[in-house]
Amino acid sequence: MALYFSKKKKAKNKVMKETEELFKKTFNEPIVKIEKVSATGSNRYYERIISKNHSCIAAYNNDLKENKAFISYAKQLKANNINVPEIYAEDLENNVYLQQDLGDETLFTFLKSHTLQETMPYYIKVMQNLVRIQRIENFDFSYAYPAKAFDKQSMLWDCNYFKYYFLKFFDIQFDERLLEKDFNTFTDYLLSCPQEYFLYRDFIPRNIMLFNNEPYFIDFQGGRKGSCYYDAASFLFDAKTDLDNTTREELLNVFLCESLGSDSTQNSEQKNYFYAYVYMRLIQTMGAYGFRGVYENKKSFIKSIPFALKNLKYLSENVDLEAKIPHLENCFQQIINSQKIIDTVNKNKLTITVKSFSYKKGYPHDVSGNGGGFVFDCRALPNPGRETKFKQMTGLDREVKEYLQQYKEVDYFFANAMNLVQQSIENYLNRGFSNLSVYFGCTGGQHRSVYLAQKCADILAQNPDLNVIIHHIEQNI
Repeated sequence: MALYFSKKKKAKNKVMKETEELFKKTFNEPIVKIEKVSATGSNRYYERIISKNHSCIAAYNNDLKENKAFISYAKQLKANNINVPEIYAEDLENNVYLQQDLGDETLFTFLKSHTLQETMPYYIKVMQNLVRIQRIENFDFSYAYPAKAFDKQSMLWDCNYFKYYFLKFFDIQFDERLLEKDFNTFTDYLLSCPQEYFLYRDFIPRNIMLFNNEPYFIDFQGGRKGSCYYDAASFLFDAKTDLDNTTREELLNVFLCESLGSDSTQNSEQKNYFYAYVYMRLIQTMGAYGFRGVYENKKSFIKSIPFALKNLKYLSENVDLEAKIPHLENCFQQIINSQKIIDTVNKNKLTITVKSFSYKKGYPHDVSGNGGGFVFDCRALPNPGRETKFKQMTGLDREVKEYLQQYKEVDYFFANAMNLVQQSIENYLNRGFSNLSVYFGCTGGQHRSVYLAQKCADILAQNPDLNVIIHHIEQNI
């Protein structure tokens, strides 16, 4: 094992050496700072290199064909006034290149910290830009990789990916012959619409940067010829973005109007194709969740599964496909109702145990084996227990809540506590930890601690990555 990590470190050092040499050669300045940049689910290695007057993202990828595709596409898109990172330099013999630094804010992270109303103008811009990207004339697909078109073979690759890494992993029952028949029927239908567009392949909010108040597009190296509907489906039904259905319909209508050059909101044929491609995209992503999540044990992919199930359930209840695929639809129903999938997702969640307790009785015992977590002392806060009318009540009663809500110091205390808790949650999720405890204590464990513990648990329970357990010890609830 030590030898393995030694080789891995040497390989990383070689990569850093190559990227740093390319930077110095390109900008002729000494490097001031280097920062690691996350590559999410890919095998590429990124770092931000900063000098006195320049900052860029250095990329290393040992897949030469993918590098050539990305660089070729970036230059062509840039030439057509599409917002993509500029390629500053490339050294393909050593599998490295330098590209424009667009910062760290993606459309996905912006959505998580802003209202939908604030995000909507960006969404509309993205849909309009998608049409521009799709309609670039005489696009050169010479370097397209692994295929020049999203053709029947490519679709069947995704179908088999889904079959072997999702259906089989989760024990979904199917007849091989009937399933293959439905795969063929389905892909034939998908290919019956025009296929002459630029298909981005992974057109999702995490691949759209917000830079100078404009959307910029990255990770398009999988681009090829195909239908215009696939990327719209990828974007609007991206699992973790979890758009509401009204917003989806509004943005879909924007896309159809822009794409077809007329008011196409009532065009049922176009929407039939769109929703069929939503199914196709779901098939691809569920295969990825099985392979990356279950097989490679990357927890972030497993955590995306509930969103895919939610989308699948919505489609099964609201969309009637033109293509007749009864056996595949039966598999979808099994997926929606699979207890094994639910158990797998819950097992990989971060469990937050929230407790209220009495300092008179002592600290709660940690049973997770991790040595505990946060303990917040609520005894400095106003105490409802001193008033006779609250003696028989707890922090779960409306009157006690209203009493505590009138004090600014209670809000201030809770906000500070939650900031600390949220910081640890983000770190624990990224590191794949399984347990965190958050305890609130007061004198009797009846009012203040119960109120704040319950409020904390209610907020955390809204995060689908968390499994929240609440226990009010003194109330035996």
